[in-house]
Amino acid sequence: MGRTPIAPPTSRTFDDLVAEGAAVPTEGWDFSWFEGRATEARPSWGYARALGGRLAGAGAVLDVQTGGGEVLDFALGTAAPGRPALLVATEGWPPNVAKATALLRPRGVPVVASPDDAPFPFADGAFDLVVSRHPVVPHWSEIARVLAPGGTYFAQHVGPASVFEVVEFFLGPQPEESRDARHPDGERADAEAAGLEVVDLRAERLRVEFHDIGAVVHFLRKVVWMVPGFTVEAYRDRLRELHERIEAEGPFVAHSARHLIEARKPRR
Repeated sequence: MGRTPIAPPTSRTFDDLVAEGAAVPTEGWDFSWFEGRATEARPSWGYARALGGRLAGAGAVLDVQTGGGEVLDFALGTAAPGRPALLVATEGWPPNVAKATALLRPRGVPVVASPDDAPFPFADGAFDLVVSRHPVVPHWSEIARVLAPGGTYFAQHVGPASVFEVVEFFLGPQPEESRDARHPDGERADAEAAGLEVVDLRAERLRVEFHDIGAVVHFLRKVVWMVPGFTVEAYRDRLRELHERIEAEGPFVAHSARHLIEARKPRR
């Protein structure tokens, strides 16, 4: 999402805004459509740029759940000379497989279609660097398996109760086990249980603003696990209520949760 707030397009009606948000394609993780319609603060560590530096020093790299390939493409564009000899990405959603392939093929990066919950289709110890940005679920045992001894997992994950102000507006209060899912302390424990040593773990909560209801509609269509089964028809009354709130009070404010995690596979 863009960072610069712009006044909401109040000249457009509720129906116009909803129809626009419902019509935008959802493939990939390019959020440029939100520019001027929603904002999200960025984590201080700058994952994509930091990834570029990691790529420059690696020999064999796996990018897990690459989405549309946008983050890896950006990182490759900022990487110092001397790219990895082997670089491969996986993705589980067919529209994203096609999008990532089109974007990454010119860079010589194959995209392997692999379900998000399936074992990685690679040999033990095949990579010295495994990376991921916002995996649905980090498969720690598989990450540990495909890492070579001394190899590193470097990733940015979604944290607990991320953008739950939106979730709970539509679904009501969520149980504590749902709010605590993806907690960085739990992920540290899971990584260590898989035999990895967590060497860096940083978490931040970041302000998110939705400036019009079309942005909310597109967000919920794109990030489908937020409100499972979301459709405009099923939630039209709540959408209208939120639209009227935004028109009267200004942007709807939420908070995303992100954490940076670096874990290393022992050499022994």
